[in-house]
Parts: sequence; C-alpha cells; structure tokens
Amino acid sequence: MKKIAVVILNWNGQKLLEQFLPSVIQYSKEATIYIADNASSDDSISFVKSNYPTIKIIQNKGNFGYAKGYNEALQELEEEIYALVNSDIEVTENWLQPIINLFENEPKTSIIQPKILDFKTKEFFEYAGAGGGFIDKYGFPFCRGRIFDTIEKDNGQYNDISEIFWASGACLFIRKTIFRKVNGFDTDFFAHQEEIDLCWRAFNKGYVAKYCGQSTVYHVGGATLDAENSKKTFLNFRNSLWMLTKNLPKNKLFPVLFIRLSLDGIAAIRFLTQGKYKHFWVVLESHFYFYKYLLKFIYKRNETQSKNYYKIKSIVFRYFIKDNKIFKQL
Repeated sequence: MKKIAVVILNWNGQKLLEQFLPSVIQYSKEATIYIADNASSDDSISFVKSNYPTIKIIQNKGNFGYAKGYNEALQELEEEIYALVNSDIEVTENWLQPIINLFENEPKTSIIQPKILDFKTKEFFEYAGAGGGFIDKYGFPFCRGRIFDTIEKDNGQYNDISEIFWASGACLFIRKTIFRKVNGFDTDFFAHQEEIDLCWRAFNKGYVAKYCGQSTVYHVGGATLDAENSKKTFLNFRNSLWMLTKNLPKNKLFPVLFIRLSLDGIAAIRFLTQGKYKHFWVVLESHFYFYKYLLKFIYKRNETQSKNYYKIKSIVFRYFIKDNKIFKQL
C-alpha cells in the first residue's frame, strides 16, 4: 500500500474531474487516488469508472459538504498521509515528493500546505491559502501572499518552508494519526473555516503545521460557491464565530467575541452601503445562529487552549488603517 492517499471530494463535478484529474493521475505515482463522492446526481462516478478504472471510489450516502464528506470518506483509509485535494486543483510535476520528504524528516510536522497559485492567472497566488495561513486575535484569516482582497504576484518570495497556523482545505496534507486524534473536521461547519478550526485544534494539542514552497498546485477557486454567493458569506461569518468559541483561551473568550461581533456589524453595514442586501442579512442571520448554538460550542471546547494563536492583533486595523496590504509589511 502506498503511504499517501490523495482524496478528491466530489459533488456533481464531472466537468471539473474531466479537466483536472489528468494532472493528478500523471503526477501522483507515489499515491493511491480516491474520489469521495457526496451522492452526486450527475455522471461523475460513471465517468471516472469508465475512464480511470484504477481510481478508487468512496460513495458517501448524502451531500455532506466538505467537513462530514471527508470525515466519512477517510474513516476507512489506512494510508499514513491524507492529501485532501479540491476537484478544481491542477497539480504539477513532483508536487508530492517535497511533502513526503518534509513529513519523513520532521516527525513533529503534522499538517502541510503546498504553494497555491491561481489557475486563471498563474503568476499570482490564489485566495484560498496562497503561501500559508494565519489569523489575528479576532479570528480573521490572512495568508502569506493574500490579505483580504489583495493578492500578491509569485516572485519566489515564498519558496521556503515555513511554520504556519492553518493550511488551506483546497489542498491540505495531514497525518492519519493526527486527523484521528483531533476527531477530524467539525461536521457542524458543513463548509468554510473547517480547516482553520481543525488546524487550531491541532495547534492547541501541540502539533505543527507547515507550508512547503517546493510543492506547487493551481486552484480555480469558487468552483462550488463563488465569492458573491450569500451562502458563502453566511458560512464564513457563522463558522468564524463557532471556531472562536471552541478555541479561544478562556480569559479571552468573551472579550474577543464581543469585539468580533462588533466588527461583523461594521462589515454588515459596509455590505448595506454597497447595495449587497443579501450579504447584509446573512451576516445578521449568522449571528442569530451563533447565539442559538452558543452553549453547544462552549461544550465542544478542549481542556487546553494556547494563548499564542495569533500573529498580529488586528489585520483589519493593519490593512484598512495602516495600509499594510502585503504580508512582508506586517
């Protein structure tokens, strides 16, 4: 058995599989490739079986989203390393070997993200992950190569290996033992922010996440939900609040949540002034969900929460007030 399982989660994504599976097959000789299907109603699975009979199919019983979809699919896989790869990812030659080397040489490294560039504009980083992720004190995520909507050009500035706080779910490598120790993804999240929550829970247990700039993939992004979709806005705002509730240090929990809720309110007003009325309402809806399930997520808290989870105090202040638009300015 090969030590890496490349697992592509699919839901009605036949066109994406037609476009992107060839690169995965061509450049993943070190891995066993799986398609984890979330009960697709298109011809995705028949296409894979007909054209790529060596690929293994895992059939989930419903559209479980990203979190539960992967949890269900991975519970039977015994490869040492799981590579969770979006169906809109194009991989490159030798993308796996640097990751394998890093896992083998650094036993404490448990999660790894490759360099993620934009498939549509290949000289630029891609929004979802870029050169590895961090969060600020209030749970706002940002990346080396991407802060809010400012995307950096890839000039080799992140060709290194570096410790990060979170790895993008678009292309995330994790040791099987660690995935199981942290009980996988939180299925309540459905999709969005679940990988940050996973990495935060791993971080609280002392495990290390790293970025490997010697491995490159290209990501389309927004293939399932684009940035203008109000459902995506709802999931991001709601799941951020749930993530903070679960993982913040006890003495910071309610002060940080209060400030985050206030900043969300400012964001909602900004949507309103931009005429994005659906986005305005879903921010309010996300807060109602947060209050409704607050106790549930307080009960999910682990015994230990690290105080050193954030890189800077406020990325909102640094970006919008101090005009720090790129990572090196932080």
